[in-house]
Amino acid sequence: MLPTDPTKKISFTRCITDGDLVIVYERHDAMKAIKVCEDSVLQNRFGVFKHSDWIGKPFGSKVFSNKGKFVYLLAPTPELWTLVLSHRTQILYIADISFVIMYLEIVPGCLVLESGTGSGSLTTSLARAAAPTGHVYTFDFHEQRAASVRQDFEQTGVSSLVTVRIRDIQGEGFPDEFLGMADSVFLDLPQPWLTIPSAGKMLKQDGVLCSFSPCIEQVQRTCESLRLNFTDIRTFEIRLRTYEVRQGKMDGSLDNGGGSLPCKRKQHSIEGSNEQDNQSSAAVMARPCGEAKGHTGYLTFARLKCLS
Repeated sequence: MLPTDPTKKISFTRCITDGDLVIVYERHDAMKAIKVCEDSVLQNRFGVFKHSDWIGKPFGSKVFSNKGKFVYLLAPTPELWTLVLSHRTQILYIADISFVIMYLEIVPGCLVLESGTGSGSLTTSLARAAAPTGHVYTFDFHEQRAASVRQDFEQTGVSSLVTVRIRDIQGEGFPDEFLGMADSVFLDLPQPWLTIPSAGKMLKQDGVLCSFSPCIEQVQRTCESLRLNFTDIRTFEIRLRTYEVRQGKMDGSLDNGGGSLPCKRKQHSIEGSNEQDNQSSAAVMARPCGEAKGHTGYLTFARLKCLS
């Protein structure tokens, strides 16, 4: 996934080895992360899959069970990892994450500070955006949670790009060693306005800060605090709507305003009529997914004012 150690690089160009983390893909809403162990097996609704059959295959391979059913073995990219990781806390999803990386202007070589590591969903994407020469320093006050997320970073191959530290940033602020060094700062805290003075000291001139808050009252207090030393203050709410596109039959069960859809090809000869009807009535249809994600939170961005 990342160009860290060439001998351990996780990518579609390298074959799966014993001990690798793979994403077992059944369908778009059924995936799980599995650590490959030569003597282990995976049992699911499709049958039994031997891990030994996976070793030596490239990422993206289709593998078959004892029943002849199949799954795909995918590399643990940040996008897929966000969908399968253990939720120790509320996480940011792909729509918010992509927006954060764009507006924080994170590019290779950036030094990024994050407060509120949580489950590490955002951290993994921040690390890839800053790779190979940048670094992410992420802080969490919860010791056990920090230990768990370190293990996750080892498995997903970003441990050399991420440093996890235990610190109450909301109460103590960021360490002085980062004064004026950070390109970007991300805050996911209950009271982010308490940390903004410290975050401003860590940023380089013209650096960008982002605060994630679930409640609009938090946003209001954060913006009040930002106005002293920041400019270009903007808040966004991201709503994602997914569509399903699939082939189906257009028949009397589908309606348009209560009536059946018209069909102009009903006057076929009796011979071969069933085959012709099936061909003529097939259509590609698109419709919104039933489980659209609603409100996740507000993203507030601000740029540090330059000294005159």
